[in-house]
Amino acid sequence: MQRITLEPNICHGKPCRRGLRYLVEWILELLSSGMNSKEIIDDYDDLEHEDILAALLFAARLTQVKSIYLVL
Repeated sequence: MQRITLEPNICHGKPCRRGLRYLVEWILELLSSGMNSKEIIDDYDDLEHEDILAALLFAARLTQVKSIYLVL
């Protein structure tokens, strides 16, 4: 989790790869589009396998919340 940062002045406060401004949501979208981690790393050589795993771990931890409230 040390690879993911949440800072108000970086990427509008969205979780991103520390120091690289790759949003966690963007990494997850690449994975959900069918790309595997090797393909992502091949296309974006400043990312590492551990960055992909950190994005997945961050998303997994978000699902552990007790309640989600939709704001309409």
